[in-house]
Amino acid sequence: MSTPYPKLLQGKTGLVMGIANEWSLAWGIAEAAHAAGAKLIVTYANAAMEKRVRPLAEKLSAEVHPCDVQADSQLSALAKTLEGTTLDFMVHAVAFAHKDELKGGITNTTREGFNLALDVSCYSLIALMKAMAPLLAPAASVVTLSYEGSTKVVPNYNVMGVAKAALEAAVRYLAAEFGPKGTRVNALSAGPVNTLAARGIADFQAMLKHHEKTAPLARLTTQQDVAGAALYLLSSLSSGTTGEVHFVDTGAHILGPTPFADRGL
Repeated sequence: MSTPYPKLLQGKTGLVMGIANEWSLAWGIAEAAHAAGAKLIVTYANAAMEKRVRPLAEKLSAEVHPCDVQADSQLSALAKTLEGTTLDFMVHAVAFAHKDELKGGITNTTREGFNLALDVSCYSLIALMKAMAPLLAPAASVVTLSYEGSTKVVPNYNVMGVAKAALEAAVRYLAAEFGPKGTRVNALSAGPVNTLAARGIADFQAMLKHHEKTAPLARLTTQQDVAGAALYLLSSLSSGTTGEVHFVDTGAHILGPTPFADRGL
């Protein structure tokens, strides 16, 4: 991926978590950061994900390490492995919910599913920053990924909407806690992009069609859109910005509620 700011992250080192495949938003951000001059460290959650992540990481000459964000021991082990490394930025693109709970209504969520979604999708950011705090450079930037379902009801998004709302609240609290150290914490709220994770949402294709038809820019959000916005937040261009949820959704968030097709609206 080319970038209009080839030296924007020159000499910087960053950790990217959440790459699933070449279509994932985390991969788009990693490509853009590499093109902007950054040295990257990427992680994978398990052996199955390693098979996908390692070949991609090699394209960027990135270090690769295991890390399951649900295990404090693995976060601590990653921090231990990276001792002596200064992290100028971190990208947290980690979220998960049971596919069966991303259909129907919110009461379809089980207690186990709720705890899992909140743990992986929200608490993991808090745990990550706690573990990596000693490695963060002055003026480090941390970016996570959210979605408009955090503040508006999106059909079938269910527990992930609750998890993203919690994530955005965590961004504000972390920004306040880490701000005196110079660390910025922000979220990117991306429009629906056809990623592996997004396809787990029931009727996702209908969501894409609605977005493309109604968004002010009359098109879908792209991986490149999100990567470009991430470069801004990861770089010194956003030196005065923290605790924010930055929308990159071709303007969709300024519109009224998404219609519920099954209610005839």
